[in-house]
Amino acid sequence: MEKTVNIIGAGISGLSAAITLAQKNIHVNLISSMPSERAQSVLAEGGINAALDTMGEHDTVLEHFQDTVKGGVFIENEEAVMGLVKTAPSIVRELQALGVPFQHENGKFIQRNFGGQKKKRTAYAKSSTGKMIMAALTDRVRMVEAAGLVKRYTHHVLSSFVIRDSELKAVRVTDTHLLKTLEFTGPCILCTGGLNGFFEGYTTGTIQNSGTAAALAFSEGVEFANLEFIQYHPTTVKICDKVMLISEAARGEGARLMVMRDSKPWYFMEEKYELGNLSPRDVISREIALLEKTEGLKDFYLDATGIDENVWKTRLSDLRAELISYTGLDPAEKVIPIRPGIHYFMGGIRVDNGHRTNIKHLFAAGEAACKYHGANRLGGNSMLGAFYGGRVAAESAASSACLVSVSEVSYEETENEKQKDELCQVLLEGLGIIRDEKEIDGALNRTWDMASDFYSTDAKRALLGCAMLECAKERKESRGAHYRSDYPKTLDSYRKQTCVVFRGGKIMVRFEELSKAGSL
Repeated sequence: MEKTVNIIGAGISGLSAAITLAQKNIHVNLISSMPSERAQSVLAEGGINAALDTMGEHDTVLEHFQDTVKGGVFIENEEAVMGLVKTAPSIVRELQALGVPFQHENGKFIQRNFGGQKKKRTAYAKSSTGKMIMAALTDRVRMVEAAGLVKRYTHHVLSSFVIRDSELKAVRVTDTHLLKTLEFTGPCILCTGGLNGFFEGYTTGTIQNSGTAAALAFSEGVEFANLEFIQYHPTTVKICDKVMLISEAARGEGARLMVMRDSKPWYFMEEKYELGNLSPRDVISREIALLEKTEGLKDFYLDATGIDENVWKTRLSDLRAELISYTGLDPAEKVIPIRPGIHYFMGGIRVDNGHRTNIKHLFAAGEAACKYHGANRLGGNSMLGAFYGGRVAAESAASSACLVSVSEVSYEETENEKQKDELCQVLLEGLGIIRDEKEIDGALNRTWDMASDFYSTDAKRALLGCAMLECAKERKESRGAHYRSDYPKTLDSYRKQTCVVFRGGKIMVRFEELSKAGSL
């Protein structure tokens, strides 16, 4: 037997971790509910940030750092963010070498504007960047899989952890095709994505990212952080039982936000904000919510009719095709009705700068972890954080790699998630774009009722929902994606990370100071 690390999740962070470990000649069990081709990461559209300075704007790593911590309203771990942005240029070039077809002109990367950033910093492959990155990483993993360094277990879902004395001993996963449970001993990296499944019908993400893995971890004493920070993307379209993202790339190419007021189009962001249509996502979503609440405005649109036809053909052709297919509207000719939708979870499993959790031999990366985005993620930083975080987690897990056993154990049947829709509706009441203590308390009371039986999967999901609400209640200020109408100011006293853990039958919330960045 060879030294091995288990990875749960096969999106960008999971594949990055697998490649890193294989380069160290460490074997990987790559466990996922779906093949990589259907991972959440495939849906990422707009691009990946790096201060390549190819657009003649004198962009720098320092400015990327400053935009990131400002966008996150200064509660990121700045030392970790510095590591992220310093490495970003080499990551983009590495991805290009692996085959990602980033847009080029005269041998240079073309980079576009993205929200919250004053420089063109986002490298992209039309508006299918996630799909292109995943294709390249999947091919690379297939190579090391053929060499015997990676063994895939697709259609397997996490069913339980075996943790003793704050140390991970094993993970148990269920084969959803053969209905059997396997126990994997040894270290594990969780790359299970965000909590999309908690908000079915209101999220741009796939509900295959059910959030159950996170709920199981929380119920076992794994610490989480910043759960109150849920990013609402301002430009989504309702389709079937989910919402479709209209990438920020459209606004980067000149699309404008508008609302009908007194039967006339009003381009409200341009009038009210310095960055206009490229303001951070939390700012735009909150502005839409406030205009609905204070002025009763309802009809919000994205006006992309002014974008040049050549840009549609060369940079946004796939986005245009999606909109025509799903809405019947051609964005080059018609304004598109929009609404804010849940898009990204800045909070997640609390990890240190090596992506270690508070449980020995358990690591986390990607959207499953809380590390780089503070109170509000900048577009273009998520795929960067996933790739970089997967690599860092793998570097740390390598020292824990050991002889791993895989054995069949008694089948652990997963209960049907009967209260999924009810939990979603209650959480939306307390965790909307605009919140107050009365709404949060009302949602908490109902969610605690659902969590009364700590042993069922449904109850564990509700328990994590309680933790989100408790974090929102304790942060008595407004910061980034967390806006309290009863506490509208941003306070220095809350310039801290929210930490939450389930211990002794209680949810405990505390605030912790964060380290500052080192020098460039």
